[in-house]
Amino acid sequence: MIALLTGRVAALEDGNCIIDVNGVGYLVHASTRTLAALPQAPGVARVLIETQVREDAITLYGFTEPAERDWFRLLTTVQGVGSKVALGVLSALSPRELVTAIAAGDRASLTRAPGVGPKLAVRLLSELREKAGAMPTGPGLPAPAAPVGVEADALSALANLGYRRVEAYPVVMRIRERLGDKAGLDAVLRDSLKELAR
Repeated sequence: MIALLTGRVAALEDGNCIIDVNGVGYLVHASTRTLAALPQAPGVARVLIETQVREDAITLYGFTEPAERDWFRLLTTVQGVGSKVALGVLSALSPRELVTAIAAGDRASLTRAPGVGPKLAVRLLSELREKAGAMPTGPGLPAPAAPVGVEADALSALANLGYRRVEAYPVVMRIRERLGDKAGLDAVLRDSLKELAR
């Protein structure tokens, strides 16, 4: 199995690239995030690989970050999520944004990914909610906690006011931490609205 490729970028295309390793060109499918991180041809790239072997094909999927590769593996365990949809999710959301969206229960952010409709978004949220906290979010970033109590109520109220859960979540958690556990919903909402209005 191929786990890593280091070689010259021969071509960057929509959805894939070709990595030339000592004269052999490997076609590697990747998210737009990974493709944007690769150097232009003929720069040298180091790409983590997830190899999928089927009866009719051997397909390589590439990632510049271990967190993205780990999320790809987890996403493809969900029923209805194939490799193409997993890459679409990782193109739309970084690992950190994905953890935040799952912790916040943000279906709207997930449905921005190509191939993810409302039903699949609900399945992703329900199946990955328990696993998301243990997943990597990127270099040196802790995984966010799921909102409960006042945080959950504040997020719901802000979503009803038109704010995206994925953008409101970090603000609410930051305000809640600053105000302490005894802060009520009205104080958390007031301060969150002030910060979101900036």
